[in-house]
Amino acid sequence: MLRIGVMVSGGGTNLQAIMDKIDDGTLKDCSVVTVVSSNSKAYAIQRAKKRQIPVEVISRKSFEDGAHYDRALINHMKKYDVQLVVLAGFLSLLGEGFVKEYRNAIINVHPSLIPSFCGKGFYGIIPHKKALEYGVKITGATVHFVEPEYDSGPIILQKAVAVMSNDTPETLQQRVMEQVEWEILPEAIRLFSEGRLSVNGRKVDIRES
Repeated sequence: MLRIGVMVSGGGTNLQAIMDKIDDGTLKDCSVVTVVSSNSKAYAIQRAKKRQIPVEVISRKSFEDGAHYDRALINHMKKYDVQLVVLAGFLSLLGEGFVKEYRNAIINVHPSLIPSFCGKGFYGIIPHKKALEYGVKITGATVHFVEPEYDSGPIILQKAVAVMSNDTPETLQQRVMEQVEWEILPEAIRLFSEGRLSVNGRKVDIRES
């Protein structure tokens, strides 16, 4: 059984997608054993509680420095014997200590086709606003392993969607979530759980089943 710790900051739609894929059997031998929120008001907390998943609010601003914050996160994940950390709309930057502890075992979903519209400040609806401002014809989402820098780390999966002429940032965000994020994040978890991912430098190799 793959023990997953999910980290959230907002509504938790990607958390919901993971839980739904566990329920329907897509994610066999996977279990979300804890949810960590950076925000005590995040609706994701209610989603987790409905499934009776233990939730902890661990906020960066509650600690005097990044090292203490990292240690609190590590201690929490160790308490639940977490094997894979999933960032599902988590808006805080993880420190080097935490990333080192779970190297190649932290994945993140980002709402753009990295390296476009990513990095510090590109979160939530902002990548979609920038995609429309730039006039791109396609956008999408990326699942990648996490490094200490924002939206860096080897890419696991990407999927594109067309940008429509009448799109607003909100309609584009919704379509990217529904058609891409809710599909490729659980798929990356499945591949990890089956031992089919290997990292070679900047490249992630996916072994055939």
